[in-house]
Amino acid sequence: MPATGKHRRRDIPERVAHPRPEIRTLSDSPSALARAGPCVRGRPPFPDGPAICYNRNPSLPPAAAYPHAPGRLAKMETVDTMVIGAGVVGLACAHSLARAGHEVVIVERETAFGTGISARNSEVIHAGLYYPPGSLKARLCVDGRQRLYAWCAEHGVSHARCGKLVVASSAAQAPALQAIAERARANGVHDLRLIEADELAALEPALAAHSALLSPSTGIVDSHGLMLSLLGEAERHGAMLALASPVLDGRAEADGIVLRTGGEAAAELKAKWVINAAGLDAPGLGRAIRAPAAAQAPQAHYARGVYFGYAGRAPFSRLIYPIPEPGGLGVHLTLDLGGQAKFGPDVEWIAAPDYTVDAARAQGFARAIRRWWPELDATRLQPGYAGVRPKIVGPGEADADFRIDGPAAHGTPGLVHLYGIESPGLTAALAIGEQVAAIVADGAR
Repeated sequence: MPATGKHRRRDIPERVAHPRPEIRTLSDSPSALARAGPCVRGRPPFPDGPAICYNRNPSLPPAAAYPHAPGRLAKMETVDTMVIGAGVVGLACAHSLARAGHEVVIVERETAFGTGISARNSEVIHAGLYYPPGSLKARLCVDGRQRLYAWCAEHGVSHARCGKLVVASSAAQAPALQAIAERARANGVHDLRLIEADELAALEPALAAHSALLSPSTGIVDSHGLMLSLLGEAERHGAMLALASPVLDGRAEADGIVLRTGGEAAAELKAKWVINAAGLDAPGLGRAIRAPAAAQAPQAHYARGVYFGYAGRAPFSRLIYPIPEPGGLGVHLTLDLGGQAKFGPDVEWIAAPDYTVDAARAQGFARAIRRWWPELDATRLQPGYAGVRPKIVGPGEADADFRIDGPAAHGTPGLVHLYGIESPGLTAALAIGEQVAAIVADGAR
């Protein structure tokens, strides 16, 4: 399976001999940060060790992990736009806003970008098959997929348009497959093809299924490489990243939104615009910012999804998906850019974010996988990692659409909340960024 791009996934990033950078934190004024010039902040290769400079793409500026140094603002600083959260969606928003000419500061509570939802998913570029026609998920997925392939090609981000099969394991599931095809066409996805058992056996001999939908525009992407490129481009347009800067609360004032940050360099900053792209924490943060919009913040719910790796090579060249299940897309097979298979995620509703992987869940995985791969060797399933979906509805409820709540939705000027940005959030990220930039542009008129 060919992969394109300069980025290659590595468990431990390579060390590069760059001089240790001057530390930049929220205790520096935005003007001082701007004078420092653009620089990609990466994650140190060893979580408990010192910050190590590295660069995954020589075409980008030198990368540096910036620890947060002690300090406090002597007075409240005012910036044009603050983006809360340095995951793929927050970085896409920051890039769109910075490119449009806004002064942008990204605040992230962790010591590196992209360590939350963006680091714990399937890394799939979705085509837009499943979502209700006219919904934000449908529109932004289809738009975002096109933007994402173009971005990866332009910026050298590793990806592969490998395609996927959505399988009906029996004749009883064939109507569900047809419903997916009809919904996909309504969403503007016109390259699906129904594959019957004989042709399916030629495409994927190890697959046992009654029929399947072939989605050739589905693919995979190096999510960290994508985030690194977004951050590099955002900073090239003047955006700044402050790590280890958790937003504690805030308040709406007549001339902007005041945010109070914690960490070693606790500070208050006022922004004309605040974009809440905090992922799992977005609903809680929406209530913590004292404004009329707080009353409309949804209740957060959490659905953990566990992944299992597979020792050895799986006999598939495409992604394999079952018919979707409540809360998720079912235990599916995805491939990384090296062709290695992983299975997941399942759906387990939990009270609070928890990334524990219970090895005993392998038995349930094996049962699910054998519906379409009877020859699975379950002894090769190995506990991998877990992600948590940022749900805004609970178990038994219909799936919610993305919520992009700007002033027109809640009445608070200068505030945009992004709620429930689960799958296909990675695929839709660039389109979400453009929509947020459009909201800000409309509000600035």
